[in-house]
Amino acid sequence: MKHEFTARVYYEDTDMAGIVYHANYLKFIERARSEMVRAAGIDQLALKAGGLVFAVRRIEADFLRPAQYGDDLTVVTETRDLTGARFVLRQEVWRADEMLFGATVTLAMLNRAGRAARMPADIRRAFG
Repeated sequence: MKHEFTARVYYEDTDMAGIVYHANYLKFIERARSEMVRAAGIDQLALKAGGLVFAVRRIEADFLRPAQYGDDLTVVTETRDLTGARFVLRQEVWRADEMLFGATVTLAMLNRAGRAARMPADIRRAFG
């Protein structure tokens, strides 16, 4: 599955130098993941009510170039690997044709006790 999410850099996203503060890239890619899940038809509130949630297990990130106040960004999210209880995504933040940030994100499905749980088949199909 591949998904695109657009974002604009606001003043609150920047540091004193006027560039995006590094932690805010994680917010951009989190929003993109949430929108990807929604676009796949998955209701995370219903999933949680059923005792399952997605949790970030690992993020490997590369900061390549700075985004700046006023930039229009596109976050591209693509499924790279999918198993019974986790999936790996590649997320990239682009300004036009220039990649600014890239991350490999591993998500796990957890149950109410916080332990790994098997993803329902419909979710695996949605991201496969």
